[in-house]
Amino acid sequence: MGMTDQVLPALLKPMAADPMEQFEIVEIFPLSFNDGVSLAFTNSSLFMMFIVLSALLFFTLATQRLQLIPTGIQSMGEVAYEFIAKMVHDTMGEEGRQFFPFVFTLFTFVFLANFLGLLPTIPGAPHAIHSFTVTSHIIVTFTLAILSVGLVVGYGVLKHGVGFLKLFAPSGVPLWLLPLITPIEIVSFLSRPVSLAVRLFANMLAGHVVLKVFAGFVGTLLTAGGVLSVLSIVPMLGIVGVFLLEFLVAFLQAFVFAILTCIYLQDALHPSH
Repeated sequence: MGMTDQVLPALLKPMAADPMEQFEIVEIFPLSFNDGVSLAFTNSSLFMMFIVLSALLFFTLATQRLQLIPTGIQSMGEVAYEFIAKMVHDTMGEEGRQFFPFVFTLFTFVFLANFLGLLPTIPGAPHAIHSFTVTSHIIVTFTLAILSVGLVVGYGVLKHGVGFLKLFAPSGVPLWLLPLITPIEIVSFLSRPVSLAVRLFANMLAGHVVLKVFAGFVGTLLTAGGVLSVLSIVPMLGIVGVFLLEFLVAFLQAFVFAILTCIYLQDALHPSH
């Protein structure tokens, strides 16, 4: 059996009723080595490319024909810019302006990843291009978290050297308390990427599972016929409610991820706090 015969069934199979199948990683272009290392291009890779291209297209259109009185897409772009600029300034002050491109990019990627994963799947579409939320996978959220905390450590050490260790010895703490406070501060710092990653991953995973369960109820009741098909309106209303809530969560989780990153970067700027 050739490689094509193995891949096509996985790509073309219909969406299943299993709530967890929406999170399945599907290989579009397999690529692996003898030791088991896989560099395959997957549906997750496809959606991350789609997210980046969507962001580039949006901000290109938003800045293409700038007007003194913004309208339409330019207004949306300016609102996004001002929102993140204010967040960076409020948490880090003028020194934080250097981190604006990173925070803006991070927020945009996480928000679009959350939002685009809510788009309904086109009926009959190949499994590989079903609606997919990359932030529902812990490996993606943990990578973003490590990137954020890694920037904090890298910048802190580069700017302050050994002085960055003041982060683990808060100013004003009595000397006799430092043996107790310092280990707590170290554990707290090391838990930052874990908390960032798990918070985003868990919220996206749980919300999408609930949506899929409600969708399963609707399908089951509709196929049952009779009075039960009329009752399908109840889970249908539930889907609408959960979808609106998930849209709010998509924004809030991107906001929380970005503002916590700003707070952590503030520690890199002023580790003595």
